[in-house]
Order: sequence, then C-alpha cells, then structure tokens
Amino acid sequence: MTNSKGTLYLCATPIGNLEDMTFRAVRILKEVDVIAAEDTRNSVKLLNHFDIHTPMTSYHEFNKIDKGQYLVKRLLEGENIALITDAGMPGISDPGEELVRMCRDAGVPVTAVPGACACVTALVISGRPTRRFCFEAFLPTDKKERRAVLEELKAETRTSIIYEAPHRLVKTLQELLNELGDRKITVCKELTKKHETGFETTLKEAVPYYEQNEPRGEYVLVLEGCSRQQMEQEAQDAWKEMSLGDHMKLYEEQGMNRKDAMKQVAKDRGVGKREIYQALLEEE
Repeated sequence: MTNSKGTLYLCATPIGNLEDMTFRAVRILKEVDVIAAEDTRNSVKLLNHFDIHTPMTSYHEFNKIDKGQYLVKRLLEGENIALITDAGMPGISDPGEELVRMCRDAGVPVTAVPGACACVTALVISGRPTRRFCFEAFLPTDKKERRAVLEELKAETRTSIIYEAPHRLVKTLQELLNELGDRKITVCKELTKKHETGFETTLKEAVPYYEQNEPRGEYVLVLEGCSRQQMEQEAQDAWKEMSLGDHMKLYEEQGMNRKDAMKQVAKDRGVGKREIYQALLEEE
C-alpha cells in the first residue's frame, strides 16, 4: 500500500557561498508542491539563482503554530513540502524543530537534505577538539536562564559552540571570561565567504580586541572545554576552604566510619590518607 501522505523535506541552504547548494536540494526544491521559507523576500533570491519557480509560503518564529498546522494539513493531504531557513540547516536554532515535532505527532514522514551548517563548519576549522562537543546556539536573553547556562558551561569539558550577533559580541565574551575564566576560543565569521575568518585567541585577549575593532556580521564562537584536571583542582581548592575537622564530620555524619571518612577526605583534597591522618593528630 502506498503512503498517501506527503513528505516534509528539511533542505539545507548555503550559509554564504552559493556553490554549497547541493544538486539534490535544487532538485527537491523544484519538485515539491510548496516551499516554506523563513523569509520569502530573502529566499526568492536563492530560488531565482537556481531557476526554481516553486510557490513559497512564509514559516517563521511568529507564525510557527498556525502556519505549522496549515502545513501539516497539506502534508496529510498528500502534498510534499520543503522547509528552508535563511541560511544553513532548518531545525538548528530555528522554528523548524516545531514543525518536525508536529509532523512526527501527525505521522507525516520527515527527511533531511543535508548541506551547509554554520555550527559544524565553524567547529571543524576551529582547531578545537571535535570528538565531543555541545551546541548552545544563542545564549538565553533571560538573566536567570542565562546565568544557569553559563554555570553549566563552567564545568563543560566538551568543546562548546555558541552563536552571537555583532552588537552583543563584546558583552558575551566578557560574561564568558567572568564566569568561566580564561579559555582558548576561535571566533569565526563570514563562513564560506571570501573574507572568512577563524580568529584563534583567548577570552582575555578577545574582549579588548573587539572593543577596539567593531564586530560586524554574525559570529560563531568555538570555545575550549574545561579540562578535567582544572575541574579536579577547583574541587580540591573548594574542599580546602573547609577545615579538616568539618570535612571529616561531614562524612562521619553520613554514616562513614573514621577510616573511610579519612580515605574520602584524602581523595577530595588530592592528598594521601597518611597526610590526613597526621594532620588530624596534630589538630588533636
């Protein structure tokens, strides 16, 4: 039995260089019944360049619920729809993820036509470790939520990728420096374009640099993760602010015998058990 439902195609579009448009993406955009675009005024330039004449409709943050329901209805009726964003992969830090959820809930097939993606492009040219990474997109504007995310990044050992607009770049770099301490960072912009840059620096150096050189364009920040050694050292320093007696009491009140408590205290402080035993004798 053939599936009478249409398919939602998530089509990646170039993030700067038009030559990054894939042959498959051009074909799909020509074949679908309608293209849902973040900004039709922007997307029409792309479609004209590739001689694509498929009808467009807008789908963006401010109409994603009502328009999403409308698009799902058309998909259920058997039409095929392509979703594109202004640049890059739909669903990555944009309302496309909401449409995908709605399609999944309705049993509508969803597939991707992969291509350019700013976060991955920045990561692979950054020189930062790529085996493990996390993507934060734009940091929250809500102060409480933003503080919570920064606190999480403080202990994040993976490479972190953050998007930022030019008018907020200096403020964000300063916040990262204040909360995380100095870290290596690669500041990327103009990705895939003629004047692409991957500025490898540190947070401490980046703040005054961009205070003196006005940021222009959209930025992708690829931030070094916290080293496990640094985390262990910070944890040990925190324990050392507590008196040895209080540290022992903490574990003994949890039910540990004195020997096990000494072993755990030694581990917390990064010293030998004998050193803890001797220090306790001297306190007595």
